[in-house]
Amino acid sequence: MTIKEQYLRAYDEQLRTDAETPTAISVTRLGSLRLAVYAGGLGFITYRDLGGTEAKDMVALVAEALAFYSADPEIDKVEWKVRTHDAAPGLHEALLANEFFPDEPESIMVGPLEGLCEDVPVPDGVTLRKVTSEADVRAMSAMADTAFGEPVSTRMADSLLTRLARKDGMELWVAELDGQIVSCGRLEPVQGTHFVGIWGGATLEEYRGRGIYRALTAARAQSALAMGKTLVHSDSSEYSRPILERSGLVKVSTTTPYYWRR
Repeated sequence: MTIKEQYLRAYDEQLRTDAETPTAISVTRLGSLRLAVYAGGLGFITYRDLGGTEAKDMVALVAEALAFYSADPEIDKVEWKVRTHDAAPGLHEALLANEFFPDEPESIMVGPLEGLCEDVPVPDGVTLRKVTSEADVRAMSAMADTAFGEPVSTRMADSLLTRLARKDGMELWVAELDGQIVSCGRLEPVQGTHFVGIWGGATLEEYRGRGIYRALTAARAQSALAMGKTLVHSDSSEYSRPILERSGLVKVSTTTPYYWRR
Protein backbone atom coordinates (compact mmCIF):
# COMPACT_ATOMS: atom_id res chain seq x y z
CA MET A 1 0.00 0.00 0.00
CA THR A 2 1.40 3.39 -0.99
CA ILE A 3 1.65 6.28 1.47
CA LYS A 4 -1.18 7.99 -0.42
CA GLU A 5 -3.37 4.90 0.02
CA GLN A 6 -2.47 4.71 3.71
CA TYR A 7 -3.42 8.35 4.24
CA LEU A 8 -6.68 7.94 2.32
CA ARG A 9 -7.61 4.91 4.41
CA ALA A 10 -6.85 6.82 7.63
CA TYR A 11 -8.93 9.75 6.35
CA ASP A 12 -11.93 7.53 5.53
CA GLU A 13 -11.75 5.42 8.69
CA GLN A 14 -10.95 8.09 11.27
CA LEU A 15 -12.63 11.21 9.90
CA ARG A 16 -15.75 10.09 8.04
CA THR A 17 -17.62 9.21 11.19
CA ASP A 18 -19.39 11.25 13.84
CA ALA A 19 -15.96 12.87 14.31
CA GLU A 20 -16.79 14.92 11.21
CA THR A 21 -19.71 16.72 12.86
CA PRO A 22 -18.82 17.15 16.56
CA THR A 23 -20.03 20.74 16.80
CA ALA A 24 -23.41 20.32 15.12
CA ILE A 25 -26.53 21.24 17.04
CA SER A 26 -28.06 17.98 15.87
CA VAL A 27 -27.25 15.06 13.56
CA THR A 28 -30.02 12.93 12.04
CA ARG A 29 -29.38 9.65 10.25
CA LEU A 30 -31.08 9.02 6.90
CA GLY A 31 -29.86 5.67 5.67
CA SER A 32 -26.16 6.15 4.92
CA LEU A 33 -26.40 9.92 5.25
CA ARG A 34 -25.72 12.10 8.27
CA LEU A 35 -27.79 15.29 8.19
CA ALA A 36 -26.19 17.90 10.45
CA VAL A 37 -27.63 21.21 11.57
CA TYR A 38 -25.37 24.05 12.69
CA ALA A 39 -25.95 27.40 14.33
CA GLY A 40 -26.82 30.20 11.94
CA GLY A 41 -29.17 28.24 9.68
CA LEU A 42 -26.57 25.93 8.10
CA GLY A 43 -27.16 22.35 7.03
CA PHE A 44 -24.41 19.85 6.18
CA ILE A 45 -24.78 16.44 4.53
CA THR A 46 -22.04 13.84 4.71
CA TYR A 47 -21.57 10.05 4.81
CA ARG A 48 -18.96 7.27 4.92
CA ASP A 49 -20.35 5.75 1.75
CA LEU A 50 -23.72 5.55 0.02
CA GLY A 51 -24.31 1.91 0.76
CA GLY A 52 -24.49 0.76 -2.85
CA THR A 53 -27.17 3.28 -3.82
CA GLU A 54 -27.80 2.95 -7.56
CA ALA A 55 -28.01 5.86 -9.98
CA LYS A 56 -31.75 5.41 -10.45
CA ASP A 57 -32.31 5.93 -6.70
CA MET A 58 -30.06 8.97 -6.26
CA VAL A 59 -32.65 11.64 -7.12
CA ALA A 60 -35.04 10.29 -4.50
CA LEU A 61 -32.27 10.07 -1.88
CA VAL A 62 -31.21 13.68 -2.44
CA ALA A 63 -34.83 14.87 -2.46
CA GLU A 64 -35.54 13.14 0.85
CA ALA A 65 -32.47 14.73 2.45
CA LEU A 66 -33.41 18.16 1.13
CA ALA A 67 -36.97 17.77 2.42
CA PHE A 68 -35.56 17.34 5.93
CA TYR A 69 -33.96 20.79 5.75
CA SER A 70 -36.75 22.47 3.79
CA ALA A 71 -39.13 21.67 6.65
CA ASP A 72 -37.09 23.91 8.97
CA PRO A 73 -37.60 27.58 8.00
CA GLU A 74 -34.43 28.59 9.86
CA ILE A 75 -32.25 26.58 7.48
CA ASP A 76 -31.36 28.71 4.47
CA LYS A 77 -28.16 27.06 3.23
CA VAL A 78 -27.22 23.37 2.89
CA GLU A 79 -23.87 21.88 1.84
CA TRP A 80 -23.62 18.36 0.40
CA LYS A 81 -19.98 17.24 0.63
CA VAL A 82 -18.92 15.08 -2.34
CA ARG A 83 -15.63 13.16 -2.53
CA THR A 84 -14.43 11.97 -5.92
CA HIS A 85 -13.05 8.64 -4.68
CA ASP A 86 -16.53 7.48 -3.58
CA ALA A 87 -18.64 5.17 -5.71
CA ALA A 88 -21.69 7.40 -6.20
CA PRO A 89 -23.15 6.89 -9.69
CA GLY A 90 -25.64 9.57 -10.68
CA LEU A 91 -25.03 11.77 -7.63
CA HIS A 92 -23.94 14.85 -9.58
CA GLU A 93 -27.05 14.71 -11.77
CA ALA A 94 -29.29 14.08 -8.74
CA LEU A 95 -27.88 17.08 -6.90
CA LEU A 96 -28.43 19.36 -9.90
CA ALA A 97 -31.97 18.03 -10.26
CA ASN A 98 -32.63 19.09 -6.65
CA GLU A 99 -31.19 22.61 -7.12
CA PHE A 100 -27.81 21.95 -5.53
CA PHE A 101 -24.99 23.65 -7.42
CA PRO A 102 -21.26 22.87 -7.20
CA ASP A 103 -18.68 25.27 -5.88
CA GLU A 104 -14.95 25.10 -6.70
CA PRO A 105 -13.33 21.67 -6.13
CA GLU A 106 -10.75 21.43 -3.35
CA SER A 107 -7.85 19.06 -2.76
CA ILE A 108 -8.06 16.73 0.25
CA MET A 109 -4.60 17.01 1.79
CA VAL A 110 -3.24 14.62 4.44
CA GLY A 111 0.20 14.32 6.00
CA PRO A 112 2.42 14.55 9.09
CA LEU A 113 2.21 17.64 11.25
CA GLU A 114 5.98 17.93 11.70
CA GLY A 115 6.52 18.93 8.09
CA LEU A 116 4.42 22.05 8.54
CA CYS A 117 6.76 23.35 11.24
CA GLU A 118 10.15 22.99 9.56
CA ASP A 119 12.12 26.07 8.47
CA VAL A 120 9.18 28.47 8.53
CA PRO A 121 10.24 32.03 9.38
CA VAL A 122 7.69 34.62 10.40
CA PRO A 123 7.83 37.50 7.89
CA ASP A 124 9.14 40.81 9.20
CA GLY A 125 6.53 42.88 10.99
CA VAL A 126 3.99 40.03 11.16
CA THR A 127 2.48 38.94 14.47
CA LEU A 128 0.80 35.54 14.88
CA ARG A 129 -1.64 34.96 17.70
CA LYS A 130 -4.62 32.93 18.86
CA VAL A 131 -7.81 34.96 19.28
CA THR A 132 -10.79 34.46 21.56
CA SER A 133 -12.42 37.85 22.15
CA GLU A 134 -15.63 38.76 20.36
CA ALA A 135 -14.05 41.83 18.76
CA ASP A 136 -11.14 39.81 17.38
CA VAL A 137 -13.37 37.00 16.10
CA ARG A 138 -15.67 39.43 14.31
CA ALA A 139 -12.71 41.27 12.76
CA MET A 140 -11.20 37.95 11.66
CA SER A 141 -14.48 36.78 10.12
CA ALA A 142 -14.97 40.06 8.24
CA MET A 143 -11.42 39.81 6.85
CA ALA A 144 -12.08 36.24 5.66
CA ASP A 145 -15.27 37.31 3.87
CA THR A 146 -13.31 40.06 2.13
CA ALA A 147 -10.49 37.67 1.17
CA PHE A 148 -12.99 35.24 -0.36
CA GLY A 149 -14.72 38.04 -2.27
CA GLU A 150 -17.98 37.68 -0.35
CA PRO A 151 -20.15 40.31 1.34
CA VAL A 152 -19.19 40.79 4.98
CA SER A 153 -21.64 38.83 7.14
CA THR A 154 -22.02 38.14 10.83
CA ARG A 155 -23.03 34.50 10.26
CA MET A 156 -19.59 32.91 10.54
CA ALA A 157 -18.56 35.08 13.49
CA ASP A 158 -21.77 34.18 15.35
CA SER A 159 -21.12 30.47 14.74
CA LEU A 160 -17.47 30.68 15.82
CA LEU A 161 -18.34 32.57 19.00
CA THR A 162 -20.94 29.92 19.87
CA ARG A 163 -18.30 27.24 19.44
CA LEU A 164 -15.71 29.08 21.51
CA ALA A 165 -18.25 29.28 24.32
CA ARG A 166 -18.63 25.47 24.15
CA LYS A 167 -14.85 24.99 24.50
CA ASP A 168 -14.81 22.15 21.98
CA GLY A 169 -11.07 22.47 21.32
CA MET A 170 -11.22 24.69 18.24
CA GLU A 171 -8.55 27.38 18.00
CA LEU A 172 -8.71 30.55 15.90
CA TRP A 173 -5.45 32.07 14.66
CA VAL A 174 -4.67 35.34 12.90
CA ALA A 175 -1.69 37.07 11.33
CA GLU A 176 -1.46 40.82 11.77
CA LEU A 177 0.64 43.42 10.01
CA ASP A 178 0.67 47.05 11.17
CA GLY A 179 -2.25 46.28 13.48
CA GLN A 180 -4.43 44.86 10.68
CA ILE A 181 -5.57 41.23 10.42
CA VAL A 182 -4.34 40.06 7.00
CA SER A 183 -4.65 36.26 7.29
CA CYS A 184 -6.53 33.78 9.45
CA GLY A 185 -7.34 30.12 9.96
CA ARG A 186 -8.84 27.55 12.33
CA LEU A 187 -7.33 24.53 14.06
CA GLU A 188 -9.79 21.68 14.62
CA PRO A 189 -8.62 18.75 16.82
CA VAL A 190 -10.54 15.57 15.94
CA GLN A 191 -11.29 13.79 19.20
CA GLY A 192 -10.37 10.11 19.38
CA THR A 193 -8.09 10.25 16.32
CA HIS A 194 -4.51 11.16 15.38
CA PHE A 195 -5.83 14.08 13.30
CA VAL A 196 -6.29 17.79 13.46
CA GLY A 197 -7.92 19.80 10.71
CA ILE A 198 -6.50 23.02 9.28
CA TRP A 199 -9.48 25.02 8.02
CA GLY A 200 -10.68 28.43 7.00
CA GLY A 201 -7.36 29.67 5.62
CA ALA A 202 -7.78 33.12 4.12
CA THR A 203 -5.31 35.87 3.23
CA LEU A 204 -6.10 39.27 1.81
CA GLU A 205 -5.07 39.33 -1.85
CA GLU A 206 -2.53 42.13 -1.50
CA TYR A 207 -0.67 40.17 1.22
CA ARG A 208 -0.41 36.82 -0.58
CA GLY A 209 2.91 35.39 -1.67
CA ARG A 210 4.83 36.77 1.33
CA GLY A 211 4.97 33.60 3.46
CA ILE A 212 2.31 34.84 5.87
CA TYR A 213 -0.13 31.97 5.35
CA ARG A 214 2.65 29.40 5.66
CA ALA A 215 3.83 30.93 8.94
CA LEU A 216 0.27 30.93 10.26
CA THR A 217 -0.11 27.28 9.27
CA ALA A 218 3.14 26.43 11.11
CA ALA A 219 1.86 28.13 14.26
CA ARG A 220 -1.31 26.05 14.14
CA ALA A 221 0.70 22.87 13.53
CA GLN A 222 2.94 23.57 16.53
CA SER A 223 -0.14 24.00 18.69
CA ALA A 224 -1.52 20.68 17.43
CA LEU A 225 1.76 18.84 18.13
CA ALA A 226 1.57 20.14 21.70
CA MET A 227 -1.84 18.40 21.94
CA GLY A 228 -0.24 15.07 20.94
CA LYS A 229 -1.65 14.98 17.42
CA THR A 230 0.46 13.55 14.56
CA LEU A 231 -1.56 13.92 11.34
CA VAL A 232 -3.21 16.88 9.66
CA HIS A 233 -5.93 17.11 7.03
CA SER A 234 -7.23 20.04 5.06
CA ASP A 235 -9.52 20.76 2.12
CA SER A 236 -7.30 23.13 0.20
CA SER A 237 -7.76 25.66 -2.56
CA GLU A 238 -5.31 25.88 -5.42
CA TYR A 239 -3.67 28.74 -3.52
CA SER A 240 -2.90 26.75 -0.37
CA ARG A 241 -2.37 23.28 -1.90
CA PRO A 242 1.21 23.93 -3.14
CA ILE A 243 2.16 25.37 0.26
CA LEU A 244 0.97 22.20 2.00
CA GLU A 245 2.63 19.94 -0.59
CA ARG A 246 6.00 21.60 0.04
CA SER A 247 5.52 20.72 3.71
CA GLY A 248 4.99 17.01 3.03
CA LEU A 249 1.22 16.73 2.74
CA VAL A 250 -0.22 14.54 -0.02
CA LYS A 251 -3.30 15.07 -2.14
CA VAL A 252 -5.35 11.92 -1.52
CA SER A 253 -8.58 12.88 -3.30
CA THR A 254 -10.76 15.82 -4.31
CA THR A 255 -13.87 17.18 -2.65
CA THR A 256 -16.53 19.43 -4.12
CA PRO A 257 -19.13 21.20 -1.99
CA TYR A 258 -22.61 21.41 -3.56
CA TYR A 259 -24.82 24.13 -2.12
CA TRP A 260 -28.57 24.59 -1.92
CA ARG A 261 -29.88 27.98 -0.85
CA ARG A 262 -33.43 28.79 0.09
